Amino acid sequence: MIWWVWRQACAAGAESVVIATDDTRIAEVMTAQGADVAMTSTDHASGTDRLAEVVRQRGWTEDSIVVNVQGDEPLMPIANIKQVARELIEHPEASIATLSELLASAEQLDDPSVVKVVASMSGNALYFSRAAIPFQRDQTEKSSSLLLAAARRHIGLYAYRAAFLQAFAAWPPSVMETLESLEQLRALDQGHIIRICEASEPVPAGVDTPEDLERARGLLVG
Repeated sequence: MIWWVWRQACAAGAESVVIATDDTRIAEVMTAQGADVAMTSTDHASGTDRLAEVVRQRGWTEDSIVVNVQGDEPLMPIANIKQVARELIEHPEASIATLSELLASAEQLDDPSVVKVVASMSGNALYFSRAAIPFQRDQTEKSSSLLLAAARRHIGLYAYRAAFLQAFAAWPPSVMETLESLEQLRALDQGHIIRICEASEPVPAGVDTPEDLERARGLLVG
């Protein structure tokens, strides 16, 4: 699965593509495939903390744009990888750029495995949650239509500035981050801007279960 993720990232045209891992098995297999692998600590609280270590290892400049394609997203469209990098370049006031899309169903609103996000009219994230946000106070047909139009699924694809990653790693996990188990809330708690844009291409669900893996294999290898 990591090979597919790596291939998508390489096809996006990045200056360099690095696999960050603390697993020697992944390192050995992907090095044999010709990938650039960075071995990292096993003690990181989040994937973002792991990225910060890679930034330090490689000595990347503070203004470098670092895109994190997670290892459980083999079906991430190449266009979306390019999109988050471009969004951060176009918004110098932001520290992070990420994606969202409409919920596939009303049931996803109450599914804690589906992360929701609400953003301002200018496109900056207001909050991320595993709970149903926005909350529908009045159970009417009109409000239900508004809710489904406003509710967004967050897609876990991020672009960061290297300087931000270094700062992020120095902050302790925030209360909201710990409660929701969502590392991006650490950035919001520190007052940083996260850009939210509509995914340019639909994003299939990531691989979280053996059933997800079989589905992904069917799509990737036919």
